[in-house]
Amino acid sequence: MQREMRLEVRTDRGAVRGRAEDVHGRIAVFRGIPFAKPPFGSLRFAAPEPAEAWQGIRPAFDFGPPPPQYDRMNPAVSTGPGADPAPDCLTVNVWSPDPGAARLPVMVWFHGGAYAFGQAGDPVYDGTRLAARGVVVVTFNYRVGMEGFAEIAGAPSNRGLLDQVAALRWVRENIAVFGGDPSRVTVFGESAGAGSIAALLAMDAAAGLFTRAVAQSVPGSYFSPGLAADIASAVVGRLGLAATADELRTTDPYALVRAGEKTAATMGRRAERWGVVAHAETLFSPVVDGVTLPCAPWDAVERGAARGIGLLLGHNRDEYRLFMAKRGEFGAVSAERAALAHRVFGADADSERAYGRAYPDAGTEQLYERVASDWLCRIPTVQLLDAQAGAGGSAHAYELRWPAPVSGGLLGSCHGLDVPLVFGTLEAPLARQMLGERPPREAVDLSARMRSAWTAFAATGDPGWPSYGLDGLDGLDARTTKVYDSADTVLGDPLAESRVLWEKRRFGVLDLI
Repeated sequence: MQREMRLEVRTDRGAVRGRAEDVHGRIAVFRGIPFAKPPFGSLRFAAPEPAEAWQGIRPAFDFGPPPPQYDRMNPAVSTGPGADPAPDCLTVNVWSPDPGAARLPVMVWFHGGAYAFGQAGDPVYDGTRLAARGVVVVTFNYRVGMEGFAEIAGAPSNRGLLDQVAALRWVRENIAVFGGDPSRVTVFGESAGAGSIAALLAMDAAAGLFTRAVAQSVPGSYFSPGLAADIASAVVGRLGLAATADELRTTDPYALVRAGEKTAATMGRRAERWGVVAHAETLFSPVVDGVTLPCAPWDAVERGAARGIGLLLGHNRDEYRLFMAKRGEFGAVSAERAALAHRVFGADADSERAYGRAYPDAGTEQLYERVASDWLCRIPTVQLLDAQAGAGGSAHAYELRWPAPVSGGLLGSCHGLDVPLVFGTLEAPLARQMLGERPPREAVDLSARMRSAWTAFAATGDPGWPSYGLDGLDGLDARTTKVYDSADTVLGDPLAESRVLWEKRRFGVLDLI
């Protein structure tokens, strides 16, 4: 006889009541639990502080509000005029198959969004299907954009990363009452979420807060304090302000969001000063300030910072096609546009010719997409894998090749396609943009396989295929990688052509030119 599900639990700040959900009522869901005080008023641009305690039983039925932002990729979920200028946004959400259980594996999700947007309440991040596989799933909000990542005088750098550390501390102190094991925490994230996880590998403040990490499409963008401060000054200069905590503390956060969007739209004019980030329209990234973030992730991992952490890292084959679709570039990439991309994103001055030699059957547009995909996520991910393997740490690698079915397959295996596949949220609005209104059977089956691997990794450290190494062992190829497609395979070094082109250029810290 199935025991009654426990829906009231007591956290270190007070008791919360959740709901039994999914079609069979088998998953206990708790939403909108504060893990830190609202980061506004006197706490604006400050490091997060623990949430206030409460009396009685707090209903945990609704997601907390998102931090101030504008979502360029999905404007329908943006916040803006009329929203609360000081939202209680630093909240966590928990999905548990059994809050009365003892020591289930825990998976903590870090959402993406170019460090400028994103929120845990997006339906694509619903943890129900993952939790149904016997893990406790946690999602959370962190500050983004100017609030979380701008370099502001008088404020700590990387406040968004500090929020993430605070959320992980909340997990360590509280997840046991939800049935989770605080000693078996796996962080997983995509895009900016993956970049955040990579940064946490280098941060002393995050040491001991997780035992395994899944980073999906790690971006290569980390800023020097000088570059980050120059960008912040350009944003707030539109408002006639200086980039200091004292001057900005009472400024409408949405005015900063709007100023940021206007700056992003004109970043190309600043390429001579901001370099590649101007062409990528990347206003925000973690700042390697030597304090909160001591060094770039590749350097830390190469020195053994993640040797005691199991890593599962991977990329999508056609990362940049999502952005090509948003810009209407399919069939419209000129030779001049492609040449600029090679100059900006390539490994060296010979990039255009080198890519042509490495991919002799690819046309101008295909080479444009490949060099941009390599710079965006593919090579940063592979270089992080190489750093972990070279340091003697445990790593597993994957590549997603299955193409999104919309637009006649033009999107390919684009940036973000992995997210609904991992969560199983194939009918969420964001997923429908890539999978269509009715996800094909191939997507359903692929999603089940990926969820199985991710949850197995969280439980045991083994996703179901051989580990990644720089030397072939036991008859296996070096850089063994699981390739997800209509029919999955295991290959050695599937990104070899591009990887070799980048051997002399290591991702690190981007600075002012």
